[in-house]
Amino acid sequence: MSLDNTSAGPGHDELVPSRYALRVGEIDVLVISDGVLSLPGAMLAHNADPAVRAAWLKDRFLPPDVIEWALNVVVVRSGGRTILIDAGMGVEFPDLPRSGRLAQRLEAAGIDLESVTDVVLTHMHMDHCGGLLAGGVKARLRPDLRVHLAAAEAEFWVSPDFSRVSMPPGFPDALRSTATRFLNAYRSQLRPFEAEYEVAPGVVVTRTGGHTPGHSVVRLASGGDRLMFAGDAVFAVGFDHPEWYNGFEHDPEEAARVRVGLLRELAASGGALVATHLSFPSVCHVAVAGDVFRWVPAFWDY
Repeated sequence: MSLDNTSAGPGHDELVPSRYALRVGEIDVLVISDGVLSLPGAMLAHNADPAVRAAWLKDRFLPPDVIEWALNVVVVRSGGRTILIDAGMGVEFPDLPRSGRLAQRLEAAGIDLESVTDVVLTHMHMDHCGGLLAGGVKARLRPDLRVHLAAAEAEFWVSPDFSRVSMPPGFPDALRSTATRFLNAYRSQLRPFEAEYEVAPGVVVTRTGGHTPGHSVVRLASGGDRLMFAGDAVFAVGFDHPEWYNGFEHDPEEAARVRVGLLRELAASGGALVATHLSFPSVCHVAVAGDVFRWVPAFWDY
């Protein structure tokens, strides 16, 4: 089944839901969809038996060859600061035409780019930083904008290593080019951190490594509420098969170790999880299911 609900026609709002609001204690959170990425099914797990991978997809009524990855970003308001966590794809990739909608959807949600005080990048893959390179975006951002990312991430993209990834052709060059452009464009606004940094009250970004050397997660905490934005540490298949290697992981073994650790943390704490490529709006909880985990989507609240 395929539905094209991205537009109701010129001058009309999109039909597809693209923003979802919730609160974490006193922190306002808005999950925003930057669209979807159509990628080969093998990207789910290049170290898995193809037949087992195909069976996992079939059990979820998904095609074996192409999977639609959601592309989520988050806006957080805390302590007088408006924080954009990741920035989506941007608009310069014609082979990925269903992504790159960040500026449009921020505007639809009533969020002016000029109001953003901070950007946190979980890592510098193009579907996480590319939105800040879209035409006209930088000119609308505040001159005192702070861009937070792990120092190890900025260092990695000076001379990136793709020796252990399993990406479709063309992706390494596109990733390298986008990262270089981003560093050149935003270098003066970068605020690198080594291990952990509190961006605003209750908003802490922590380097995990694995997916990329400087990959980070953002933990929100206010009152008794908790939420983690896990970036690319957790994919849908990672609950059932945390040991499967995603094709975009630069250190697959470390990424799997990080994934298991974060899922155990979430299962123990009961906190909510949002991740870049879980189906929008992505908000869910994690339960232990024997040696693996169970994905428990949150009930839609409105």
